[in-house]
Amino acid sequence: MDVQETEVQTDRVLTIPNVLSFVRLLGVPLFLWLVLVPQADTAAFVLLVVSGITDWLDGKIARATGQISRLGQLLDPLADRLYTAATLLGLALRQIIPWWLVVVILSRDLVLAIVLVLLKRRGVTGLPVHFLGKAATFCLMCGLPLLLLGTSATGSGVTFADVVRDVGWAFTIWGAALYWWAGVLYLEQAARVLRARRD
Repeated sequence: MDVQETEVQTDRVLTIPNVLSFVRLLGVPLFLWLVLVPQADTAAFVLLVVSGITDWLDGKIARATGQISRLGQLLDPLADRLYTAATLLGLALRQIIPWWLVVVILSRDLVLAIVLVLLKRRGVTGLPVHFLGKAATFCLMCGLPLLLLGTSATGSGVTFADVVRDVGWAFTIWGAALYWWAGVLYLEQAARVLRARRD
């Protein structure tokens, strides 16, 4: 879970970035249905790619147009977390990834959610996002869809699907490691903030 940026420029609700984030949220149940019911892996993969593009776009548009908003700072990371959780659960239920990977990644989010609650009780609304957290999310959002895509192709010998799966696993494992590394850095930041509040 990337910790939210603390800068707020507007309280507007109806902005282009917020609409993009809301559309991304609507795509979460559709993604799960595509993965689990018809097992339409190509369509689910395309949906994840579109979600990633709109995630990048809403941030660029918000910064370029000054449409950074309180709602957007809630919707954007919420959509990220829901897509991550839905992808992990969908792939685990399909036995594409092991359940221990789901636990490793989601437990980090749970730990940080608890820390953010503690910070909020001390009057701190968030911690600055750093590059490592964004890099970890990028790796996971590349790796997990590639693992999904790698299940849909078949063939004999070394196939395109084998290569896609290997690249997907490389991104996913690296992303999970970076995810926890970024989490440890956020915990250190939170500890410093809490110590300073006590003093």
